[in-house]
Amino acid sequence: MAASKGKRQTVRDMVLSLGLIMVAGLVMYLFIPHDDTAPDIKRVDYRVELLTARRAASYPVAAPEGLPSTWKATSVRFRGDDFDAWHLGFHLPDGDYVQVEQSTQKRSTFIDEATQGARKSEKTEQLAGRTWVRYTDGRYDALVLESADGSTTVVAGTASWAELARMAESLKTA
Repeated sequence: MAASKGKRQTVRDMVLSLGLIMVAGLVMYLFIPHDDTAPDIKRVDYRVELLTARRAASYPVAAPEGLPSTWKATSVRFRGDDFDAWHLGFHLPDGDYVQVEQSTQKRSTFIDEATQGARKSEKTEQLAGRTWVRYTDGRYDALVLESADGSTTVVAGTASWAELARMAESLKTA
């Protein structure tokens, strides 16, 4: 008889403990503040890095001019020791991302890395007097410009083709 009473008390104690834990969790959820909004993405000023890259790179470094102020520059870097690699990333108001990548690295390797696996398509775009080739089916869609000076420019991201084209058209080298 004692064994059966002990089992009932053990089960009762477990149910009471579970209930107490659930009440404590509910109280914490209700009274501890939590913010479900997206974090504010900070804008970076890329002018100093751009000037440095334009002085040091073996090709004309491109940067956008005339984009809306709602396009936030969020990342920038120039690596002179890594094929004169230039990167400039933008966060768009709708949450999409667009980046400009330039380098003198072997084209196939550079394009694969910059587009994260996109493949060359047969489609081209005439933008600002230059022929850009579309790359698709990677993590990013991209527009690619192969220059005669040995550099490659990639405009890639999660944005629409229209936004990628807008970035490509805005690129100036001086």
